[in-house]
Amino acid sequence: MKLEQFKVIAIDADDTLWDCQGHFEQVENHLYRLIEPYCDDPKHELFVTESGNMADLGYGCKAFTISILETAMRVAGNDLSVTMLSDLLDDCKRLLHLPATPLPGVRETLQELRNGPMRMVCFTKGELQDQENKLKRSGLAPFFDDVEITSDKTQHEFLMLCEHQHIHPSQLLMVGNSLKSDIAPALAVGASAIYIPFHVTWQLEHVEHFDHPHMVQLGQFSDLLRLL
Repeated sequence: MKLEQFKVIAIDADDTLWDCQGHFEQVENHLYRLIEPYCDDPKHELFVTESGNMADLGYGCKAFTISILETAMRVAGNDLSVTMLSDLLDDCKRLLHLPATPLPGVRETLQELRNGPMRMVCFTKGELQDQENKLKRSGLAPFFDDVEITSDKTQHEFLMLCEHQHIHPSQLLMVGNSLKSDIAPALAVGASAIYIPFHVTWQLEHVEHFDHPHMVQLGQFSDLLRLL
């Protein structure tokens, strides 16, 4: 990985800059407690619902809320009271206001990278308003030259990112926590990537670990300074 080749460093948001999945897991656990008496594998039931909804609903809090309530009603039927469903809905809606507190070392690292030669882009997927609001709440927006929010992260979106930034894919360095969404599609178009695993991973983001000559794995976000 030759650092002088990169003109843009694109950085994922959720679970790279701040904890997101940890808050979602709290709601998932609420659902699992409700439907556990009615099925053998509550986690699998939610996975089935989310997988089926993905093409129509995509990613984000609203899609998650629909899948949570749909799973509850499909599995438990009329055995769940209006109060139970209302409490579950309230838990989901609180996700729209999760604190987006920067993970340890993130702010200081972004400050140092901001002083470097590479253009800084926050590149994240999800609902536009929700992602914009989280970035504002985090206080990290001033560190970025640009923000791109997409409905998904596939090879197509990475090529569009390069086109918007007027660079060749080989001049892009992607930083993120998801091998499926941040790393694999970036590598597939010819970019390089830095993988920083988070301690929890959404089940729809699970893929087998792999190695790649243009990928580096780091333990924490602040390790970027040592590398870059």
